[in-house]
Amino acid sequence: MAEKIDMEEAKASNGEALANGLSNPKISSPEPLSQRVKRIVKNNLLVILTVAGVIIGVFIGLTVRNATLTRTQMIYVGFPGEVLIRLLKMIIIPLVVCSLVSGAASIDPKALGKLGGWAMLFFLVTTLIASSIGVVMAFIVNPGVVELGKPKIQGLSDDLPAAKDVIDSFLDLIRNIFPSNLVSAAFQSYGTTYKSITSNGTDGNLTVETVPFPSDQDGMNILGLVVFAIVFGVALRKLGEEGEILIRFFNSFNEATMVIVSWIMWYAPIGIMFLVAGKIVEMENVGMLFASLGKYIACCIIGHAIHGLLIMPAIYFVFTRKNPYTFLWGIFTALATAFGTSSSSATLPLMMKCVEENNGVSKQISRFILPIGATVNMDGAALFQCVAAVFIAQLNNVSLNFVQVITILVTATASSVGAAGIPAGGVLTLAIILEAVSLPTSDISLILAVDWLVDRTCTVLNVEGDAFGAGLLQFFVDRQAKQQEGNELSEVRLEGEPSAAAPEHSPLIEKRGGADSGKPTASSEKESVM
Repeated sequence: MAEKIDMEEAKASNGEALANGLSNPKISSPEPLSQRVKRIVKNNLLVILTVAGVIIGVFIGLTVRNATLTRTQMIYVGFPGEVLIRLLKMIIIPLVVCSLVSGAASIDPKALGKLGGWAMLFFLVTTLIASSIGVVMAFIVNPGVVELGKPKIQGLSDDLPAAKDVIDSFLDLIRNIFPSNLVSAAFQSYGTTYKSITSNGTDGNLTVETVPFPSDQDGMNILGLVVFAIVFGVALRKLGEEGEILIRFFNSFNEATMVIVSWIMWYAPIGIMFLVAGKIVEMENVGMLFASLGKYIACCIIGHAIHGLLIMPAIYFVFTRKNPYTFLWGIFTALATAFGTSSSSATLPLMMKCVEENNGVSKQISRFILPIGATVNMDGAALFQCVAAVFIAQLNNVSLNFVQVITILVTATASSVGAAGIPAGGVLTLAIILEAVSLPTSDISLILAVDWLVDRTCTVLNVEGDAFGAGLLQFFVDRQAKQQEGNELSEVRLEGEPSAAAPEHSPLIEKRGGADSGKPTASSEKESVM
């Protein structure tokens, strides 16, 4: 018996059972440095390749930038990165739809509502904190207070998004939740446009009225797809046995999609390298840009760093008592992909793979929460929009009162929910905030001038918030499961009698029972019942 216990302890401590039951000096000796380095490199190979890709991409971009390239040649430099973005976008729709359908079908509707409620609460609180950090940073740094007057960047006035009323923007958000055509929702979303209509007034004079008209805009309506997939998954669960076949189909489809994602992950370092290099080659007048808008860029990036490296890790640590930076290291490949692609939707496949394999998040949690987070959780966008709103107000010498600041906070938090998970998606919703506080939307051209850089840190913060949300929900689910197990064990113990604590099949009891006059004792009766 003692030998068996020793064997179990050796198996638990060393991770493998000894063949002959004797102690092996090779296992007890410390691992050689070369083997340890080889093991660490093997376990973190993809992360190391991704970091190397970013660094090499910067060097390639700075080197090629010195050569005089035509616009066509610049496009060729970024072509491998374009392939990565196309691969990730190709996989988004099957991944989002299948993962949400299978996730919603595998979770009890009550637990599903509770899980979704906790996730939305976490996303709302972190977005509000991010917006508050953005406003505070903008008032501390004062990026719009410049001595040389308002910066002027040429050639950007044509890229301004159309101004839209706040009410129409929120109505469009609700309309996109309920798409009229699921096929068109894969590549188009609803957007309000305006037309001027002339009519005769009651006094006989002509009046011109701006009337909203429906229109289709290019870009995936991922919000509508998410809502439909969740509802469809719940409906399949309600069908019972009739829906099992379709649930298995979506589960298999989802697993096959994740296999494709694992293949794409190994191409990601190459794609990220050329994405970074291509963007550096395309930059024009970098010195003038940073000289005129350097304070604004620094304000956004420092705010993102505070929220992403201090606030969210602190929230994760307070609830889980686990090292949040170990968690961040596990999703580093996804964060680097977010920086390279500037798209939280394109990063979604890699993020699912990272949190499941490296951070221990179950498939039910990650494949249900992460698609929702990629749609509604935009911490980075909310922070940057608040900084941009205060920046534009300072440029125009407009002093914001308390009510206007609260309006910026609330509008930024609400409008970030409908922000598209695509490059420059946050700039499109910035016009809503400016309209809400009566600031000129023409100055958005200045934001667009540096959006290629700020939007990358926005995307990193967005996907980091999604991952931390999945990690926290996994912790709460595990803790609740342990509490239920503890309650079941306590109920079993209460049902047993006090004498049940005696050792079963004890040789002393059997011998004593046999020595008696043949009458069964109380303990033996209880043992036979047991």
